[in-house]
Amino acid sequence: MKKVERINTIMRYINNRSHFTITELMREFNISRSTTIRDIREIEALGMPLVAEVGRDGGYSVMHNSILPVVRFTDTEVKALFIAFMATRNAQLPYLKSRQSLAEKLLGLISKNQQDDLLLLDEILLFEGTNPHNPDLLELSDLPHPMLEKLIQHLLHDSYLWITLEEEKEIRSYPIYLLQLYHEKSLWLMEVFDLQEEKKKLFAVDQLTQIEPYAPKKRWSRRKILEHLSKQEEEPNLILELGPRAIAQYKKYHPLKAFISYTDPYQTTALLRMVVPVDPSEEMTETIHWLLFLGEDLKFRKVPDEVMEGLRQRGKEMLKPGRGER
Repeated sequence: MKKVERINTIMRYINNRSHFTITELMREFNISRSTTIRDIREIEALGMPLVAEVGRDGGYSVMHNSILPVVRFTDTEVKALFIAFMATRNAQLPYLKSRQSLAEKLLGLISKNQQDDLLLLDEILLFEGTNPHNPDLLELSDLPHPMLEKLIQHLLHDSYLWITLEEEKEIRSYPIYLLQLYHEKSLWLMEVFDLQEEKKKLFAVDQLTQIEPYAPKKRWSRRKILEHLSKQEEEPNLILELGPRAIAQYKKYHPLKAFISYTDPYQTTALLRMVVPVDPSEEMTETIHWLLFLGEDLKFRKVPDEVMEGLRQRGKEMLKPGRGER
């Protein structure tokens, strides 16, 4: 990152915080202590009102009632923002309804020539999941579950929550610490640590019926939770060697928890280690389909017998004549 770009980015960073330290800037921007101090002095010289606080860590705060200059976008940045907005159509994202107003405000900040470029991009670019006859159409199925935004609002204050869900027509409640919130297979999923049973669980946001703040008398820190979970982690029961064609398939689609590690400098071979279910279930069926999707350019170093049997059965079914053949 060039010096001018770095200083501008640091100005934005510290302007969004009431307090910051030299150590935080060093870690955030991967720069030395002396470089950080020089950058802070230049930022002060540019007119940003900083107040130094006494302390070994070099604390600073930003004076209130002070604003930065008007934000200016380059032509490339404008196109990047606009295309990012276009790509979020029909994506079941939170705050989706605000996307249109954001795009309109963005158009109001740029020149007429830039607006014409964006309108042309809007005509020629079409992203997966959009209606080709009406790309601006926002169908009801495109909107995320209404509890998603409420969940995010709670998480901005605290990750300790009391959640109520509908599971198999039963209403159940859990005190949880939310570890991750992610989107996979058109579903928003919560990876949580159950504070009562002291183990990791996975819930769909669609199951949520109520969310409340939770203030346990004695909290587990995030560090303690992760240490506890690391002791519970299962050994991988599936280990694969992937060749270039299998790696290409992996890049097209893979489960969120499936990670590969490359084994050569050219990234043409890789190892995949993961835990897969062995009990008959929808998840096991999906795992078998995904392994078939990877193709033949792979070798099994370790695989559960149940999964291998499922692959054999699926292979036999694929070889059977089609019902419509005569």
